[in-house]
Parts: sequence; structure tokens; C-alpha cells
Amino acid sequence: MRIAVYCSSSLAIDPKYIDLAHSLGAGIAARSWELVSGGGHISAMGAVSRGAREAGGKTIGVIPQRLVDIEFADKECDELHIVDSMRNRKAMIEDLSDAFIALPGGIGTLEELFEIWVGRFLKFHNKPVIILDPYDLYAPLATLIDHLEEHGFVKPGQRELLHWAKSVDQALDIATINSSSK
Repeated sequence: MRIAVYCSSSLAIDPKYIDLAHSLGAGIAARSWELVSGGGHISAMGAVSRGAREAGGKTIGVIPQRLVDIEFADKECDELHIVDSMRNRKAMIEDLSDAFIALPGGIGTLEELFEIWVGRFLKFHNKPVIILDPYDLYAPLATLIDHLEEHGFVKPGQRELLHWAKSVDQALDIATINSSSK
């Protein structure tokens, strides 16, 4: 199984989020799964790949040439796919992956999360979409989703396609259960 991880490339985040990413990468490798990431080597994005590799896992990165040009690429990936745009990056990550886990992150992570969640609802794919949030960073997002649902903007069935996890093992278990029911 291949797990895509959406996460931060910010250097300004609390180290606990870097540790979480590293643990998720190690957890993916411990199950003999492969990691698919955005192909960067810094912050949480680099940590998830390092965690997977240090635990003997395979890492697949997908990165636009523009980010390679500014020395952002994780050149230690087992496979590093260089694409020409962010749109192509997201499409390739979706195609390569069997499940998606979003870690705490910023606007890029949220954009990827929302796009893959909408794709799931519209049946462009039937793969699990999981938010791994042990520190409740996304608690206001959960409240917002509830609020939007109350006002009819989140349709019936949409919220249920987004799974929430508090631990690495719980997130990976959700990926397993929901991938096998595809």
C-alpha cells in the first residue's frame, strides 16, 4: 500500500510537528508500505521521508521543477518524480497513492486536503482521506465543518468521508480498513 502524506514545509513550526511527521513515516515503513510525499527535504515533509527511510521504507517524492531549482528537493527519495506544475504534482500523488493522510499544516496542506476530499465525495477516487491531529490544531476546522454542515454548505455524506485520527497507529488503521472496503 502507498500512503500520501500532506504536511508542512514551514521552518517556523513547533518541533513536535516534525516529530509527528517522522513517526508517521516510520509507522508507514513498519507496515511495509510506501510513502508518497511532495518531495521536499525540509520541515515536516523532510521528516516524514526520513522517518520512513530510517525504518527501511520506500519513499516516492513528487515535486515541481520550480521547487527543485531552489534546492528544495529530497534527493534521497527512492523515486523522485519531477513535474512541471503543482497541479501535475497533486494529480500524480493522487494516482500513486492508496490513501491520504494530512498532518497539521498551512495553506498548501489545506488546499491538498480539501481537493482530495472533494474528489472523494465526487467519486473521482474511492480512497480514504484522514486527518492526523493529535494536538487539536485542526479543532477550529472541525468546528467550521460542523457549522457549514448546519447551514447546508457541507452536504450530507461529505463529513463522513473525512476521517480524524489522534495517533499514527489510528490513522494507519483507518487507511487499512477503508482501503480494503474500496
